[in-house]
Amino acid sequence: MDPLSAASKIAGSGLEAQATRLRIVSENIANARSTGDTPGADPYRRKTITFGNELDKASGAQVVNVKKLGTDQSDFVEEYDPGNPAADDKGMVKMPNVNMLIEMADLREANRTYDANLQTIKQTRELMAATIDLLKASQ
Repeated sequence: MDPLSAASKIAGSGLEAQATRLRIVSENIANARSTGDTPGADPYRRKTITFGNELDKASGAQVVNVKKLGTDQSDFVEEYDPGNPAADDKGMVKMPNVNMLIEMADLREANRTYDANLQTIKQTRELMAATIDLLKASQ
């Protein structure tokens, strides 16, 4: 496979991986205050994503893929909220282990990486079109 097609394949795999990352971060943000349904029940647990790379046999290029979706096993934070249906007998509620600063930074990084991959695909297409135009002109 030619280098321009390989670049498109690599950037395309990056787009897919970052789209999944954006979905996971969005789920974490949406559930940042989701508590359990019953007293003492565990709340939403932050989701994580791990990337890997593999050789694409058709193109010979190393592409990125989602290696594993998991959950963050860090401790839950407890807040005093006796009126909450998930409060225990002391009025404490387990809150999700989602840190909004981390999620917002992750969201921003994923968005920028997605945009960079998209730009790579656009520029590769422009180079392919310019190459075709040069070949047509030389005939």
